[in-house]
Amino acid sequence: MKKLNDYLKMSYRMEIIEDKDEGGFVVSFPDLPGCITCGETVEDAVANAADAKKAWLEAALEEGIEIHEPDSLDDYSGQFKLRIPRSLHRSLMEHSKREGISMNQYCVYLLSMNDAIYSKK
Repeated sequence: MKKLNDYLKMSYRMEIIEDKDEGGFVVSFPDLPGCITCGETVEDAVANAADAKKAWLEAALEEGIEIHEPDSLDDYSGQFKLRIPRSLHRSLMEHSKREGISMNQYCVYLLSMNDAIYSKK
């Protein structure tokens, strides 16, 4: 069985969201359900997150709650193949040329913008 220090050494993904209603920033750890904190600045929120993570892990160990290890990027290559209609291919090529970047970079930009929109829902 792992101990507190074992879990503290693991790199848990941290999500930082600006709180536009109350001000400041909210930090959570998706792999540690309910582990959430905030701070007036990003720096404060991150510092508070370290304390919140430690307290969450201590409580989980004491209560015998299952602690999941952080999700790893090792399972993802960063590549996938996608078949698209020729007309879309042409459109993407034209837009990327206008931006002065490769079509690959342009598609990554579009995907990341769309992902950011959907992650807020």
